[in-house]
Amino acid sequence: MMHDERITDVIELRWSAAALARTLAACAGLALVLAVVCSRWQLVVFAAPMLGVLASRHWQRRPPPVAVRSFPGLQRCFEGDEAAATIELQSQSTDVVAEVEVTCPSAMQIQIREGSTAQHVEVTASALNWGRYPLSARVRMEAPGGLLCGTATVEVADVYVFPQAPPQATPIPRTELPNRLGTHLTRHIGPGVEFADIRPYLPGDQLRTVNWAVSARRGSLHVTQRLTDRAADVVVLVDMSAQPAGPATTATERALRGATQVVQTALRNGDRAGLVGLGGRRPRWLNPDIGRRQFYRVLDAALAAGGEFHSMTGTLAPRAAVPPGAIVVAFSTLLDTNFALALIDLRERGHTVVVVDVMDGSPFESENEPILERMWGLQRSAMYRDMRVVGVEVIAWPTDVTVDQAMRLVPPQSTVRRRRT
Repeated sequence: MMHDERITDVIELRWSAAALARTLAACAGLALVLAVVCSRWQLVVFAAPMLGVLASRHWQRRPPPVAVRSFPGLQRCFEGDEAAATIELQSQSTDVVAEVEVTCPSAMQIQIREGSTAQHVEVTASALNWGRYPLSARVRMEAPGGLLCGTATVEVADVYVFPQAPPQATPIPRTELPNRLGTHLTRHIGPGVEFADIRPYLPGDQLRTVNWAVSARRGSLHVTQRLTDRAADVVVLVDMSAQPAGPATTATERALRGATQVVQTALRNGDRAGLVGLGGRRPRWLNPDIGRRQFYRVLDAALAAGGEFHSMTGTLAPRAAVPPGAIVVAFSTLLDTNFALALIDLRERGHTVVVVDVMDGSPFESENEPILERMWGLQRSAMYRDMRVVGVEVIAWPTDVTVDQAMRLVPPQSTVRRRRT
């Protein structure tokens, strides 16, 4: 998926002595030293032209401004896939001596494609971990006299690497679903294919529901009742708050991977899926919707790419982001009190809330201390119990199991009693 090009018009160059100027200075200095040591005035005459050239560098004409063009300026790909980009220098003058070098973060690999020149570089970039990776261009330009050299480094493109979601489907909690046709089997009577019951015919029943075999045996018309299939609204809540250094920071990477798998499963089932990111410097949310395009919208919102998501303030999920009756699946380390309060608020609104604890073990970086780990385990168990008391189900997600396996342990949710207003 590509976006429009990005052009950096004004580049502030840092000027310094070029290789030619340093060479002339070294030769002139050596000649003057030898002239003094050897008492040879001819060496002073030899160094005079070089000194004159060096003295004229302040009067030499500066090169015209250049711009860096990148196409595309915003690139998206998945982990392990390659993203192609073209970076070139643009100038009003044709005699500009300049070159551009493309650099990237250490976690990303780039390759220069064939056909690239000093001012036109075509690269392919790839990364094994999701995130935002800026591509930078290091511009090097020489003044017309060759005595000055200007360098500058600017960000010319952004590559957003999306996490790859496993193909396994993640189950959703069994709870009351909105009255909308879908793929989830319910206990409600209505249009469907699963058999529910047989009852006598009533005026207004459709003839296609008549069970002729039962009607013939009982001597009166009877109809077949079936269980209806409904769709769900799934909203993924991701904890984006700052985490302490150590295992907690590493665990946050699993949060987005789990959220991606839940959204992917919901959209495949024809459900509406949305995203709410709480905490961090830029909390945001995306309206629930259906379709393949919504999957990429969710990934954009998770990485703050594009502009289709909504920014917000505060620590609670907006009501517009979570439709009535939506199922909320949260991914968090559960170390932030504000995030826990947001979960309780959603439960009080009448939503089914399930929290996946991405923290496997204690968040401390110290060596294995049985007493410390035991105390952390007891505190975690007490927190699980307290959250279940208020109606928020918390499940652990160990590192040796997948998120779909962990979510199969979610018990059926009881009917949610909505808060009175």
